[in-house]
Amino acid sequence: MAEKETGARARLQEIEQATAGIPLTTFLETKDGKSRLSRKDRLRILEQALLLLEMNYVHLPLKRAMHAIDPIRRLKLLKVRLEEVEREMESEMQFHKRLLEIFASLRDLHTHYQLPVSFKDRMAFLPFLIEQYFVPKKTRKQTARDLRNGMKSASKEKCTDELVEKFIVSRIANGFYRSGAKAGPEVTSFEPGVEVLYWNGVPIRRAIEMNGETQAGSNLEARFARGLDSLTSRPLDMSLPPDECWVSITYRSKTGKILTLDKQEWMVRAVGPPRLATKTTRKKRAAIDRKKTKINELKKKLYSQKRDLSAHREVHVHKAFQDLFYAQARIVDGREIGYIRLFSFDPDDPDQFVAEFKRVITFEGTKRSKGFPQEGLIIDVRGNGGGQIRAGERLLQLFTPRRIQPELFEFINTPLNLEICKRAPKNWELSKWAKSIAEAVETGAIYSMGFPFNSEESCNDIGQVYHGPVIVITDALCYSTTDMFAAGFQDNEVGEILGTSDNTGAGGANNWYYDDLMKALSKEPNSPFKPLPKGADLGIAIRRSIRVGPRVGKLLEVLGVEPDQRHCMTKRDLLEGNIDLLRHATEILNEKPIYSLSVEPFGRKAGTRDVKVTAKSKISPGNPQESISYVDIYLNGRFYQTINASNGSIEGQKIILTGRKGKSKLLVQAFDETNNLVAACRYG
Repeated sequence: MAEKETGARARLQEIEQATAGIPLTTFLETKDGKSRLSRKDRLRILEQALLLLEMNYVHLPLKRAMHAIDPIRRLKLLKVRLEEVEREMESEMQFHKRLLEIFASLRDLHTHYQLPVSFKDRMAFLPFLIEQYFVPKKTRKQTARDLRNGMKSASKEKCTDELVEKFIVSRIANGFYRSGAKAGPEVTSFEPGVEVLYWNGVPIRRAIEMNGETQAGSNLEARFARGLDSLTSRPLDMSLPPDECWVSITYRSKTGKILTLDKQEWMVRAVGPPRLATKTTRKKRAAIDRKKTKINELKKKLYSQKRDLSAHREVHVHKAFQDLFYAQARIVDGREIGYIRLFSFDPDDPDQFVAEFKRVITFEGTKRSKGFPQEGLIIDVRGNGGGQIRAGERLLQLFTPRRIQPELFEFINTPLNLEICKRAPKNWELSKWAKSIAEAVETGAIYSMGFPFNSEESCNDIGQVYHGPVIVITDALCYSTTDMFAAGFQDNEVGEILGTSDNTGAGGANNWYYDDLMKALSKEPNSPFKPLPKGADLGIAIRRSIRVGPRVGKLLEVLGVEPDQRHCMTKRDLLEGNIDLLRHATEILNEKPIYSLSVEPFGRKAGTRDVKVTAKSKISPGNPQESISYVDIYLNGRFYQTINASNGSIEGQKIILTGRKGKSKLLVQAFDETNNLVAACRYG
């Protein structure tokens, strides 16, 4: 049950809910008048943090080696000093700062310290967003086509090698910077599209880098992306309040004037807890970046805009999933393609999520509405903080004729992890890891054997339903399950990845919350896990993910998923709905063959069931070998018949199926001229 707010905190909450927020200075005055955490409370937090990092944290050897850190030693020193009762305790804010710094040194957003209840669900923000884009180094005036060609020429290199980066204000929260009689030009000229030059007198890129160093990004790309993403939005329960109470922004207006918006106050408002899957057993199978989810929630409240329905055709998504994704049919350079913006992999029911995704991409239309485009699909997962691993992995099968091999997960071998795997509730399904961890006593292995979260059968029980080419768009803010989805997309050779960053966020683990660990050993009277005081919380990366396929054994943590091609964001992307990004993605789709494959009932006779098979190829003239050559038909798991194609097509070939009604299950596989499997479908 949530704590009932009383006194000053209750009054503060009323103010926050009634307005767009309150100044940071006002918020802090209600927080630090006197300490809320006693010495005993602080020791409890430190003891449990030590326990988690020493006995449960799966990435500890990797982080120690890669970042040359010793978080265990730092926590022990903090604990020893706190145990000296004659020593005066430092301020509570300083205690939080030290603990947050230790966890941030791990560069792991799954493993974190969450501040007590007084900071819960509070966000500090500035009422605008700053984003990065690139322009060619050449100074001559260029057309939009020149700009896109410049981006493409640099796609194999880092964007900064061939281009110049810039930063602009892309959105402003409603109700701020309104024109008025007393408003000066520095206020009236501050609008979306102005170029940001300095932040409190510091060059804007350096300001982003400094902020990024306080964030837990796994690699350089991720740290910079986190520094930019949290520059104007900061969850106060997972990061310290800004040092400055206000900022000054120096910018170039649209008329070319250099102006300074002086003393923009940091504001604080209450933002409800992020929408997370609620069932306990599903939480254990999650991989999610809680911090990014909180930032996304704030952005949705401050900057959400109605989509322009006149420019693109919307494809209906059930209300239960509209917070997770939306679907559109878009015309890009004369070609109609499907576009799905996927914000989260965290539904209440992963299987229903996959079923709805399948329904959307196979929607054939009605008398009132057209169907979903079948000749190309863009799945945009930028900024997706993850969610249910099952949702991400089961989705992959819909786009490929190949069998999906799920990623593997490993525990670090410790006595406490062994107890958890042996004693946890059976529906947590940890027994297969328990045996492997127990064997480490003899073998000395650091990690357990790797096992998938989801069985290979569950990742292939639907099969391919979309036969057009598919591309995924990623960035350095993709994390957790989104990393795993991108890795699976690449490892199972589903299609190409187009990145707006050189890497993803590289969150390669299943994360548990402190409450999960307590529940795992709740029936053990001597459980080492003790309740944390005042609503404080800890999160831990408990199982690391290992890639499969051509990159088998490669870690996802830190290393992430490098895209097949790179897109450098343009100003038009930021202000005109990703127009150049989608053109780049469509150009990649244009190079891919398009297939269609279907099985439909044809007739009914006593003891038989007739079907017809239709297959088509649409390929570029220079690649005739990619056209469909033949299809193989399997009936109830056994080879049944081969049908040869003519000019890459099979037009309604009749097949007579023997056996009782309802007992015939067909698998149809299409192969090209070089015997590559290119499409598949199921029937019955």
